[in-house]
Amino acid sequence: MPDNLHHPWLHRFAVSTVLVAMMTLIAGALVTSKNAGMAFRDWPTSDGQAMLTYPWLADFARDADKFLEHGHRLTGMLIGVWSIALAVLVVRFEQRRWVKVAAFGVLIGVICQGILGGFRVWFDERGLAMLHGAFAACVLSLMAIVATSLSRGWQRAGEDKQPTGGPSAGAETVLRSARLTVAVLAIQYVLGGMIRHGGTALHEHLGLGVLACFVVGANAIVAHRGGVTWTRSSGWMLLVAVLGQVLLGGAAWVMKFGFAPAGYVAVADSIQQIAFRTAHTVWGIVVVMTSVVHLARAHRVAWVGRPQLGGVA
Repeated sequence: MPDNLHHPWLHRFAVSTVLVAMMTLIAGALVTSKNAGMAFRDWPTSDGQAMLTYPWLADFARDADKFLEHGHRLTGMLIGVWSIALAVLVVRFEQRRWVKVAAFGVLIGVICQGILGGFRVWFDERGLAMLHGAFAACVLSLMAIVATSLSRGWQRAGEDKQPTGGPSAGAETVLRSARLTVAVLAIQYVLGGMIRHGGTALHEHLGLGVLACFVVGANAIVAHRGGVTWTRSSGWMLLVAVLGQVLLGGAAWVMKFGFAPAGYVAVADSIQQIAFRTAHTVWGIVVVMTSVVHLARAHRVAWVGRPQLGGVA
């Protein structure tokens, strides 16, 4: 991608789309933690009123469940508008066709996510709530891919190779490691959703969590040995994110089940319990997104190192 085709402001807008989406995710995670998903029995209206005319702020003091659920709906509307703007700007200023398709994929994903949320209300189905949460990670990851592809790092991928001080790993090895890491973390995230929405797969989630730590640690080492600063940084960043998730998971466990050695007794639906459960869920999505960004970087570095037939990527 030539320098004259890179638009820093477009990259910044794509990053802002990810940040706005995070607001929606936090609101949705709070709704699930508070078990407020059925605060309203109708959708897209709220108690029969339109999205923007419903007296949302009045619920802050009188009905916390409705306040959280309608706030989630409002943030969903906001990311919808933001995604439309992203698609329009990418089509107008970006040259690469696949990036344009990905931007439209973001918009379609946001629309589908909203419909899934509506179906969850219509059918009062917790299985749809779990699908709604899993698909949120997919949409956020696609947003992150668009933002990564619009960055200057994408343009200069592979140019910052540094000596590793040991045996180096090829770009294809880094790519294979990144693919395995995404697969393991995606399964781990789904298992977490099964616990959150159905109360099942706890031991599977804990066991795979241990394996995931080893896989992510090995991935960071492989990325480091690859010598490319761009993928090296994302590999270590992913490891830090996973370690943070382990700490949040431990805190969520203590808030839910207590900790006898310290004399702590868990209180159901306490502020601390809701906060840590929400943080663990949201950070889990961030972990998945970070792994996908690392994979996108690894794929880009491997691609520029292969013999090309021409074109812009």
